[in-house]
Amino acid sequence: MSVKVKQRGSVWSIKLAVFIYKIFGYNFIYYLLYPISFFYFIFATNVKESLKIYYEKQNIKMTSSIYFEHLRIFAICMVDRFVSKLDSNSYIFEYSDVNKQKEVLSQGTILLYSHFGGWAASANSPLVSSKINIVMQETLITGIKDIEENIDIDVNTNIIDINNGTLSVAIEIANALIDEEIVVMMVDRSANKKGEISSLFFNDYAKFNKNPFQIAYKMNKPIMAYFIVYKDKRTYEVIHIHIKIDKNLNEKDAIMKALNEYILEYEKIITKYPNQWFNFYNFWEK
Repeated sequence: MSVKVKQRGSVWSIKLAVFIYKIFGYNFIYYLLYPISFFYFIFATNVKESLKIYYEKQNIKMTSSIYFEHLRIFAICMVDRFVSKLDSNSYIFEYSDVNKQKEVLSQGTILLYSHFGGWAASANSPLVSSKINIVMQETLITGIKDIEENIDIDVNTNIIDINNGTLSVAIEIANALIDEEIVVMMVDRSANKKGEISSLFFNDYAKFNKNPFQIAYKMNKPIMAYFIVYKDKRTYEVIHIHIKIDKNLNEKDAIMKALNEYILEYEKIITKYPNQWFNFYNFWEK
């Protein structure tokens, strides 16, 4: 199963949020997100069904208040994705063990993200000066893509578009890592069936992306995983783990060991912050 998920968030609501932010500031748009979230609370029925499945996996009954708050946190993180481009200095990203992270990230590192919390906003506050290459295949709504492209931001980032083909993408990733740049990859979605690998996730099998672990094994590169936790208005905590590929194992076993290390940490964080999970489809669909 290859999952291509349309980027959530309508063009009109995001354009409205950016426009209002420029006129009235962040606090105004923060509270405006309550009625906007209520709109999706009423009409986004497919999201509600997928979140019911998600909360069942955690043995949590999804009440109306839980569902609304989940949508509201997503709306905040979505707005922060764009506002942080306009004014990155107004955001706080709380890192721990900064010197160690800088050391690892300067070696040509694969940086792992998942669709959780403020992962998109954090790209606008890089910890290091190394070029950041984001490997992605989101079928972004054209209008949303235009919004991002029209916002000027002085961050050294590059998009490696999976739609350009396997060979082209592989060459770009390899060149970036050889040049000791950072390559960002999503763990919770694979662009094609060949990149999928199954593992237990909240006591049921789900599909993950094995490509970042496979690349790290073949190129002998370090892996850093980031979980960007929303804490308060324009404030995020960056939780990280350094995953070492065990070269004493064969490739398949080394990949599975590294993936499960990631999943164990991901489960802990999701359990602690359940309303920051933003995969709005049945993640465990067979």
